[in-house]
Amino acid sequence: MKFSELGLSQDILDAIKTHGYVEATPIQEKTIPLTLSGRDVIGQAQTGTGKTAAFGLPILEHIDLNNKNIQALIVSPTRELAIQTADELKKLGHDKHVDVQVVFGGADIRRQIQNLKSHPQILVGTPGRLLDHINRKTVRLDHVRTLVLDEADEMLNMGFLDDIESIIDKTPAERQTLLFSATMPPAIKRIGVKFMTNPEHIQIEAKELTTDLVDQYFVRMRENEKFDTMTRIFDVQAPKLAIVFGRTKRRVEELARGLEARGYHAAGLHGDLTQQMRSRVLAQFKSHEINILVATDVAARGLDVKDVSHVYNFDIPQDPESYVHRIGRTGRAGAKGVSVTFVAPNEMDYLRAVEELTKKRMTPLEPATLQQARVGKINNAAGEVAKLIQSTDVAEIQDQVNALTAQYSAEQLAAALLSSAADLEKQNTPVEITRERPLPRRRGGGSRNGGGRRDGNRGGGYRGNRNRRGNGDRSNDRRGTSERRFGDYKRRDGRSNESRRNSGGSRREFTVREKG
Repeated sequence: MKFSELGLSQDILDAIKTHGYVEATPIQEKTIPLTLSGRDVIGQAQTGTGKTAAFGLPILEHIDLNNKNIQALIVSPTRELAIQTADELKKLGHDKHVDVQVVFGGADIRRQIQNLKSHPQILVGTPGRLLDHINRKTVRLDHVRTLVLDEADEMLNMGFLDDIESIIDKTPAERQTLLFSATMPPAIKRIGVKFMTNPEHIQIEAKELTTDLVDQYFVRMRENEKFDTMTRIFDVQAPKLAIVFGRTKRRVEELARGLEARGYHAAGLHGDLTQQMRSRVLAQFKSHEINILVATDVAARGLDVKDVSHVYNFDIPQDPESYVHRIGRTGRAGAKGVSVTFVAPNEMDYLRAVEELTKKRMTPLEPATLQQARVGKINNAAGEVAKLIQSTDVAEIQDQVNALTAQYSAEQLAAALLSSAADLEKQNTPVEITRERPLPRRRGGGSRNGGGRRDGNRGGGYRGNRNRRGNGDRSNDRRGTSERRFGDYKRRDGRSNESRRNSGGSRREFTVREKG
């Protein structure tokens, strides 16, 4: 459906055209008319479906430029999502001259206070920092007309429920409330009942969440084989821009260090980094200075980087819904994407749960051999050699060139150059990845009722510390940013986890062709 059919004014339509939008996504098509009419809306949709414009366009439509109070408040779980949302609203509201500001933890609050003196009409913020400003009386919400709770399930998982309720209490009772969430656990539904007025529930089905443009593979191997298997697949697939997902902060740090040791341009992203470091890593990734980003789920929330060609799940997520979020980072804007999930034998139930949710079977992938990986690295290095030749002034080093060509054949020199460019000596650099506590066994095999529930009452034997001030990748809050840690788990039955998956198809093998 065209945006011109959704009841938006010409000024907003012009901004949409400038922004590069063509047709409305399903969540936009279903949400915008309801929001324009003033209805409360619950939108069930993942990152990457266009939900920022789904709530942002109607908000911009209704902004009164003569009113210098905050008229719309968007609450986001992470700094990255808050910044991204504010940036997009600034672009869409540029022609209308709407003032948009963003506040988040980990940054200088004094500078934010100074920015707030511009009297923004739209404020985007993370829960902890919003409460800071409310308590300092540098933010007043008594003129808010529209409240948006973005990625509400993630805010719930991060322990922000009390903060959210405190923020809502500061807004007028007569307001429009929009809630967006990838999943609908009971606690999110209770928010809808308690704080919303006859909300319309818009749900984007799972089949719409997982794009056919992403080729989804899995590799089954022992836990201690994962790192070598992954790096060999890198060498064969040669990802242009890739995200590797790890379950914990420690895992992310170890993977990033290990990849750097083996010669890859990689960096980690997790909640304990300072905002300056996070911004630098993201800038390097977006500019392709690094081409492998290792991240936790929460740190990557709201991350929208074009040209991500591959997603690698070093750790399969405990939540099937998180898998959908992860692979949504690739296969965008009509481009093909690839996802590869590394699965230990005792994690196969989690893979089946993902397939049950996505309604799509993953293709088994045969691990690349060391020889295939070496050939892959050399093939990839051929392009680097071409760049070196183009940038080299032979005349400057003619004497050395003559000496080498007299001593060695052209074949020997080319082989040495390729080997050096491929950095083959780093291919087997020893890397030790600490073994994480295994995921709890899912009850009922592929059932979604087991270990991965996100309603705060985790099943599957979860017994970790749920103290919300100490756990979670609190990547946007003033109260600490340590990763969520897994507590002790115990099996609920004596069955073996070694049941092998019957895929119904042959395993995909790598074919590596040497360039002629």
